[in-house]
Amino acid sequence: MFSKNETRVKEFILLGLSSEPGTQTILFVAFFVIYIIILVGNILIITVTTTDSCLQTPMYFFLTNLSFIDICVSTTTVPRMLKDLMAEKKTISYAECVAQMYISLSLGECECILFAVMAYDRYIAICYPLHYTTVINRLVCIRIALGTWICGFLLSVCHVILTLNINLCGQNEINHFLCEVPEILSLGCEDIVIVEYVIFIVGVLILIIPVTFICLSYIRIILNILRITSVAGQKKAFSTCGSHMMVVTMFYGSAMAVYMKSRSTSSTDMDKMITVFYLIITPMLNPLIYTLRNKEVKSALRKFGKKNVFLQKSK
Repeated sequence: MFSKNETRVKEFILLGLSSEPGTQTILFVAFFVIYIIILVGNILIITVTTTDSCLQTPMYFFLTNLSFIDICVSTTTVPRMLKDLMAEKKTISYAECVAQMYISLSLGECECILFAVMAYDRYIAICYPLHYTTVINRLVCIRIALGTWICGFLLSVCHVILTLNINLCGQNEINHFLCEVPEILSLGCEDIVIVEYVIFIVGVLILIIPVTFICLSYIRIILNILRITSVAGQKKAFSTCGSHMMVVTMFYGSAMAVYMKSRSTSSTDMDKMITVFYLIITPMLNPLIYTLRNKEVKSALRKFGKKNVFLQKSK
């Protein structure tokens, strides 16, 4: 399956975000800080949601999964980018390129499915509160989480196999900071219309269908919230759902801008900026959005902070 390209391309050259030394230094510092924020923010959410008894609910179980995915997808991308920003020779081996492409794409598709699952969780919780604990119980959550990971890693196989079978004719310069399906396809020297068509169909399955499901779920949720007589109840429901919708809009919007269009209409520089947004900026913003707009998480963080201060003083 891989022999055609392996015999012609042994490594790729990543051109990155900039070739200017001064700009590269600035980008290195910026992305290093962002990566630290991603790690600290998401690890903190995982720690708090798994240790605080008040947050042992399906919503926070799925939020923990989201934080873990964000840590993984940023770790697949950012350390390599930081290394290349400081390196003179920005090469990546064929095997490493394939691994990065497959893992980052799989994690991204897991996240696509997970956002739809989180919307379904909020839909049941708000529209059918009396049935919530029956429909979304612990066992169901675990099964859904496993299904999300399995589907994400299986669906991405289609993208990767099709991409690796494209004839590159020895071209190995990637005008990007990572190995991504659209960028590898842009190196192809043969007709890729059928490949693009198949990838578009997979994109519909993994992007358009979940977005449609999320929108329909939130239409029902909003209609149900408007029936709530308590103003405090409305504010709490809108706050919880608002956080989710902010993240969904940013993530799906940027992902569709890269994957749901033809290579002939693609702007590489713009694609790089969009990729930075959904692979790096969104994982950084997720913890901030979910904590700053959520009273329960903020309360749990305060308790967690006080507990650690107390432990430090007792020592």
